[in-house]
Amino acid sequence: MATASLKLWCLVSCALVLAMACHGLQVGYYSKTCPRAEALVRAEVKKALRANPGVGAGLIRMLFHDCFVKGCDASVLLDPTAANPQPEKLGAPNNPSLRGYEVIDAAKSAIEKACPGTVSCADIVAFAGRDASYLLSGAKISFHMPAGRLDGRKSLASETLTFLPGPFSNLSSLVSAFAAKGLSAEDMVVLSGAHSIGRSHCSSFVQDRLASQSDISMPLASFLRRRCPASPAGSNDPTVRQDVVTPHALDNQFYRNVLARRVLFTSDATLLSSPETGRMVRANARFAGSWEKKFAKAMVKMAAIGVKTGGDGEIRRSCRLVN
Repeated sequence: MATASLKLWCLVSCALVLAMACHGLQVGYYSKTCPRAEALVRAEVKKALRANPGVGAGLIRMLFHDCFVKGCDASVLLDPTAANPQPEKLGAPNNPSLRGYEVIDAAKSAIEKACPGTVSCADIVAFAGRDASYLLSGAKISFHMPAGRLDGRKSLASETLTFLPGPFSNLSSLVSAFAAKGLSAEDMVVLSGAHSIGRSHCSSFVQDRLASQSDISMPLASFLRRRCPASPAGSNDPTVRQDVVTPHALDNQFYRNVLARRVLFTSDATLLSSPETGRMVRANARFAGSWEKKFAKAMVKMAAIGVKTGGDGEIRRSCRLVN
């Protein structure tokens, strides 16, 4: 059994390496052209997290939201312009909840001073997601992030709702959305663990978890009703922590919360709606250290979705504007 498991692990590892190579991605991509690139990104992420750990959750979410729409090409960073007044960052899943743009700007500025026109914004987003995972997990989630992505030139707010699974999603919708990007049901369950950090607007869960019949635990429901209006919207839409047990730690507490019915979203609670994903939740809750390794692998896999190479992209001078 052990030998068979080792062979399977080797096959999966080799497949991931080949996938990275096919996309033109490689570890240490900037080792000769901009050797300080990754260190400069990590320095800015560290600075931001010291001021506000919640920004780290935003950076991890930013990688997910970037990669699921147009691929991992930094299209989520583009500002509105006269030519494109509705880019992704103004889409409902991103506006006003997505955070961390200023960290990417600071990292890009530092890198441009050291190595002008060399490092893509898409790679900076990937490095920042990796670094936020490392820092918020207390160094338990540690991995190399392959690089070599180019920045995309197109960004449409309308596509965010098409490709990004939302907090109201059921299990079949989640599995389908991840499968469309080449990710498995297990990848989906593992990456959902990022909900152990960060905050959510009340509007993302009040309607289907508090105003309607649901399996949410009574103590959590009572707690949330004291903090959320009955009809949250606009300026009357407060935020609450997604995990009140270890709110600033990226850990497997999320899975314990799922089992205890102490999660905000339908998309989290639905992980128990099938025997297969339920087993994954219980395993991630039970085995210390196992989820962190799986999360690292899933992050690398996700960060290879639809990358731009060659004439398909560019290296932006400013992450907010196409060249």
